[in-house]
Amino acid sequence: MRTIPDALAAHLDGQATTTCHAWRVTRRDGVVFGFTDHDGDLTFAGTTFRAATGYEASEAESELGLAVATSDVAGAFSDAAITEADLRAGRFDGAEVAVFLVNWAAPESHMLLRTQEIGEVSGDGHAFNAELRGLANRLEQVQGRVYARRCDAELGDARCRVNLDDPAFRGNGTVSTSGVDTCRVTGLNAFADRWFRGGRLVFTDGANAGLSVAIEDQVGDGEETILSFWTPLSAPPDAGDAFTVTAGCDKTFTTCGAKFANRLNFCGFPHLPGSDFAYGYADAHTVHDGRPLVG
Repeated sequence: MRTIPDALAAHLDGQATTTCHAWRVTRRDGVVFGFTDHDGDLTFAGTTFRAATGYEASEAESELGLAVATSDVAGAFSDAAITEADLRAGRFDGAEVAVFLVNWAAPESHMLLRTQEIGEVSGDGHAFNAELRGLANRLEQVQGRVYARRCDAELGDARCRVNLDDPAFRGNGTVSTSGVDTCRVTGLNAFADRWFRGGRLVFTDGANAGLSVAIEDQVGDGEETILSFWTPLSAPPDAGDAFTVTAGCDKTFTTCGAKFANRLNFCGFPHLPGSDFAYGYADAHTVHDGRPLVG
C-alpha cells in the first residue's frame, strides 16, 4: 500500500498544485543520476535531479497482482548524464529507476511512486527512448536448470572451472585499423582461426577502455587478424588501442573435450535422447536388451 506524506497530501488537496516527476537512475556499477521534467534542478533524498536533459515519460499505470507494468521514458543525450556511448556499452542495462512525485516548490514533500528497471533502449544519435519494466518482470526469468544437450555453464565460471587466465585461452593485441563492427588487429596470429569465436574482447585503453564486446568471428590475414563483432561499437577504436581477448565456447560436449579438455565438468546432457528416440517404436530389427545407448 502506498503512503502519501502528510505535507504532500495536503498540497494535492489544494486548489493549485506544483508537482512534477523525478527519476533516480542507479546503474549496476553504483553510479547514480537524477533527472526531472521540471524546468529547474531539484535536490531531495540525497540526489540532485537535473532539468536540462529534456526527460519526458509516457503514461504509467499501477495494478494489483503480479502483472508486469511497463512505461517509457525519453530524453536527450548529454555528456554530463546519459551518453550514447554508455548506452551502447550496456552500462545502463538493468539499471534501477526510482520514480518520484515531488512538489517542486517544496522538494522535501515527495513520494516514491514505483521502482522499475531499464529494459530495451533505442537511440538515434541525439535522443534515446528507454523501456521501464516493473520489478515483477524478474518473476518471468527462467530459474533453475533445463535439460539440454548443450552446457548451461558460463565459460570460466565456478561450475565450468576452465582457467581463462591460461595463455592458451587468452590473447593480447593492438588495433591496426577498425570500423564499428570489425577490427584488423595484431598480436593474435599465433592462434588458430576461430579460436576466439564466441569469446569476448575487452579494450584496455583508449576511448573504449573497459568496453567488452562479443566476438562473432576471427580469421587470420597474414601477420594480422580480422575480428568481427556481434554488435557494433559506439565508436571505432583508434590505431594502437590495446585489448585482451578470451576464447569462445559453443557449449557442445565435443568442444568441451577437444578445446578445453574439460569433459568432467561439462554441465549439459550430451547423450540426452532426441525426438527420433522419443518417436521410435519397437520392431523386429532393433535389439532391446537394456544395454546403455552410450558406451
